[in-house]
Parts: sequence; structure tokens; C-alpha cells
Amino acid sequence: MINDLRLTIGDWRLTSHAARIILLPFLFFLASCASQPPKETISFMVFGDPAEFNAYQELVAAFNGRQEAVHVELTHVPSPQEYRTRLVTEFAAGTPPDVTLMNYRRYASFAANDMLTPLGSFLAESEIISLEDFYPAATDAFMWQGELMCIPQNISSLVVYYNADLFDAAGLPYPGDRWTWAEFVQTAVSLTQDTDNDGTIDQYGLGIEPSLFRLAPFVWQNNAPIVDDDVNPTRLTLTRPPSLEALQWFTDLHNVHGVVPGRVEEASQDSESRFLAGTTAMYLNSRRGVPTYREIDTFTWDVAPLPNYKTSAGILHSDAYCLSETTANKEASWQFIEFANSVEGQTIIASSGRTVPSLIAVAESDAFLDPSQPPARAQVYLANTDALYRVPVISTWQEIENVADEEIERAFYGDITAEEAAKLAFWRTEEYFLVGETAVTR
Repeated sequence: MINDLRLTIGDWRLTSHAARIILLPFLFFLASCASQPPKETISFMVFGDPAEFNAYQELVAAFNGRQEAVHVELTHVPSPQEYRTRLVTEFAAGTPPDVTLMNYRRYASFAANDMLTPLGSFLAESEIISLEDFYPAATDAFMWQGELMCIPQNISSLVVYYNADLFDAAGLPYPGDRWTWAEFVQTAVSLTQDTDNDGTIDQYGLGIEPSLFRLAPFVWQNNAPIVDDDVNPTRLTLTRPPSLEALQWFTDLHNVHGVVPGRVEEASQDSESRFLAGTTAMYLNSRRGVPTYREIDTFTWDVAPLPNYKTSAGILHSDAYCLSETTANKEASWQFIEFANSVEGQTIIASSGRTVPSLIAVAESDAFLDPSQPPARAQVYLANTDALYRVPVISTWQEIENVADEEIERAFYGDITAEEAAKLAFWRTEEYFLVGETAVTR
């Protein structure tokens, strides 16, 4: 037993000696690592569908892979509504993410309460991107009282998505690069059908959200305003004759022409789901729907511009990377925002199909216009960038929209007249204009 013990001890000594030889380089490696400062961690929160989330994961991985001092942690919230709720809650608690995505219709309330760090000075010193690289319509939307608050990642517009197979079945030509309100309505009427001959409509020509944001471009196309002053608004102006004319045309889509589902039908299956199912021929949306529509394998789809009336007008859809004022390391956070808005960064996000890049060079490249991916007419999103209007940048705009939407929806489904809706929207939103802060000092 003693011999066995000595052998065991001897073996242990031999093993220990061998281990020291093996571990010595590893110990030097650990000492080397310990001598380097830890990476600065940056939190980044986004929303979006799975395809968009995958693109953000790729973006973050590309940034982290080349950084020695900064590490980005990504948080994903699928629901836009939940995302907005979390933003409000976490900013109010003083613990927001370092970098967030915000729509230009939503960031003003945060800017008005000094919760965001202006990024104009960072951009001016950048050697990678400059203000001139972006579409002006996108950057202008994020100017708050003379400061560029956030860096826009996309510039989209409202377009008409259409089911080419349903057009073919009805013997209708596809929408052209220019078409009128009358042609748009007539096309929707022709595509609204009782395909089962059972007395009920089971294929609608059009799907559209009854909201101020969807109505606005048609008001502008009638050379009319939605507010009294685009820069420093004090009230809605849907009661003005040309604005009311556009609202009447909008509500007539359901009440007169019957080309959109009613309230009950919409509640049972929304128009976007109907479009995906092939039972709605045209659907109005921004670029955000593309990742989902690319999964369609039962019919061919494409995009067309909005119809025009007296003038051409579209409505801006744009999100941007914003930097929280409470962020401890703003330089590190800026490095990520800068990379995300570089040609490489925006190319990664463009691959998801979700965005129309705000960088002119990326938007006009195959990274976005990729002819191998639908929609085939991707140029439609870029054709009217000079005619993109935007809603006012005011801290209470979300409340104004919410109230106006209620009245517009009631008129859309025939509960009240368009004129009554315009008056009620005017009266009910007046208080929000009085307390809201705008992009310029009052």
C-alpha cells in the first residue's frame, strides 16, 4: 500500500509539473487580459418583426466584432405599442436605453423634456458620415429648436401595395407611375367583388387605415393644410373647404363606394391580413410591410405610387437613432450610432427589406433596389422624396393624432358626417395644441 501511495504521489507530482508547463502560457494570457480595461457596454433597444430583428442582430454583431473598447447589448421589443410604452416608462424612471429608435412623430415629447442629447455636433465632427449624405426630408424631421436631435436611418413614403394576380384576373392594367383619384377609386370598385355569388363581398378592392396619418397626403394633394402653421401649429384645419373635400373623398371610400371592409369585417380580419390572404387587392402602407410580404408565395405583388389630385404629395415615414441624455458614455454611444448610419451599417439594415435607407448612396444602390427581391418597382419609394410632406413636430402630436383618429374613424364608418368629424377633431384637439411644445421656440 505504501508503494502504491508513493506511486500515486509521484504520479501527482509528475502531473502537477506537466500542468504547470501547460498552464503557464494561459496564466500569462489571463494576466494580459486583466491588464486591459473592460469594454464600455452600450444598451440599444429596437422594435420590429423577426426579419428586422435579425438585421439589427447582424448590425450589432458587425459593430461589436471590430470594437475593443465598446460592446452593444441589443434589446428587442416586437410590438410597436409595447415599445412606445417601455420608452415612456423607462425615460420617466431615468433608466432609458443608451440608444433607441424613435419615429419623428414621437421624439418631440422626449426632446421637449431634455431627455435626448443633440447629435448635430457629433455629426459635424464625424469622418464617416456628414449631413449632406442624407435625404434632407429625413434630417429636417429631426431638427428640434435648431438642433439635430437624432440621426435618421430611413426615409419611406406611403405607397399602394397591389396583388398583381387579382389585377390580371379582373383584366385590369397595373397602376402606372401617375394615376388620379378617379382612376384609383374606379380600380378599387372593379376589384371589389362577390366572387362566390352568395350576396356578400369577399374580395375588397382596397384596405386603408382610417386615421389622420393616412388621410393627410390626400389633404395635401388637394392643396390644403391639416394644421394652420406647419412650423408652429395651433389647430387642425380639416374644417376648411379644401381640407374637408379631401376628408369627404376619403370617407366616401367606404360610405359611397364600398371598396373597403366595414368596421365589423375589419375587426374580424384586418385589411393587412386580408391582403396577405389574397382577398384585398390594394393596401396602403409604408416600406415596413415588405419583410412580411416577401413571405407571400401564393400570388405576385408589387408597389405603385399614391394617386394624385391637384398636386403630388406623399407623407414621410422616418425613424432615427436617438441618444439618451442620461447616457454615461456619449462618445461610445455615438460610435455605434455613427456605424449604424454608415454605408456599411445602413446596407445591413436595408437587407431586411424593412427600410428605405436615409443615406442617398445606399438608397440608390442594389442594397436597396435589389432587382432579385420584391417589390420589383422599389424605385417608387424614391420617386417622390422631393414631394414628401410631414406632420408637425410637436410634443403633443401623438395625443392630437389619437383624438383626431377617433373622429375620422367614426366618419369613415358612417357614424357621423365628414363635416361633423372635422369640427369635433378641431374642438377636441385644441387643448393639446395649447400645451404642446414645437420644434421652434414659441
